[in-house]
Amino acid sequence: MHVPLDEGFLLIRKGHSFLLIGKAGVRYALTFETFEKEYSETVEPDDLVVISAPEGGSVDAASMLLELVRGNHIPLVVLPKGHPGSQRLKMVVSVAPAILLACDIQRGTHPEQHVLCSSSELAGMRISGTESGVEIEQMPPDTAVEYYDPGGSADDKQQCI
Repeated sequence: MHVPLDEGFLLIRKGHSFLLIGKAGVRYALTFETFEKEYSETVEPDDLVVISAPEGGSVDAASMLLELVRGNHIPLVVLPKGHPGSQRLKMVVSVAPAILLACDIQRGTHPEQHVLCSSSELAGMRISGTESGVEIEQMPPDTAVEYYDPGGSADDKQQCI
């Protein structure tokens, strides 16, 4: 399924969990901090910034996190596997041209940006950035897809499908 997206956000919900998606919009270097090293990757304008909230939470908070990464290029921290802090992460971020959602990975421990922790309800989906929007593959039935305006009201939400 192709969903047009320019500068706004796309919200995908299934049960209590959700994904908030925005396009990077500009080319920039994104820094990753691990316990061993620091490195940077180039982010292209059509790459996606995806916030995953496997247990739900505040979509407004997710939009702030997305904007911190997309607009302010804050570094992403990657925890080592087994780190106790990963259990407390309510939202995780991935920035890549295409992202595969998986429920069997530990939150915040994957420097590979093509995979992102999600709920089991959204696992298996593949989301790709395109010049005109977002391509969603293997979306589960009864998944809501809508445009999200962080400054808008509930009446401003527009259903995509």
